[in-house]
Order: sequence, then C-alpha cells, then structure tokens
Amino acid sequence: MMQRTQIMLDPEEHRRAQEKAKDAGISLAEYIRRLVRADLDVSPPTDISSIIGIGDSGGSNIAKYKDEYIGEAIEADWMRKTGKR
Repeated sequence: MMQRTQIMLDPEEHRRAQEKAKDAGISLAEYIRRLVRADLDVSPPTDISSIIGIGDSGGSNIAKYKDEYIGEAIEADWMRKTGKR
C-alpha cells in the first residue's frame, strides 16, 4: 500500500521535474517515486496479479495429451500425402 506524502519544491525545480516526467511519459508522482527508489536502491513492487491466469486454456490439458495430439497430426499428414483415408 502506498503512503501519501506532500513535498514542497522550488518553482523552477517543479517546472523542470514536470518537464522531465512529461518527456518520460509518466506522472510527476511516478517520476519522484522512481528518483526515491533509485536513491534508496529499491526495486519497484512487482504485482503479478495481472498476469496470473493469462495462459488459462479454459480447462484443456494439452501437456497431458500432447503425444496423442502429435500422433494424430502425423497420421493425418501421412494420410493426406498418401491419399489414404
């Protein structure tokens, strides 16, 4: 959970920081967070919840039946090439 912090910047520092953040395509808050992390040598928190389940096949189990699937594909290819059905 993030902790809210308020800081005061010199107007010129604020303008330049906003410009740097804009050039990087990030918010001023994210720019400052990155500076603090870099100074503290801290890696940003990794939230993997957005990728959990991304490869969910909806219940198929390809790994369990892969040999059978490969065999069927080889047989179908052989039948197609030889004209046998």
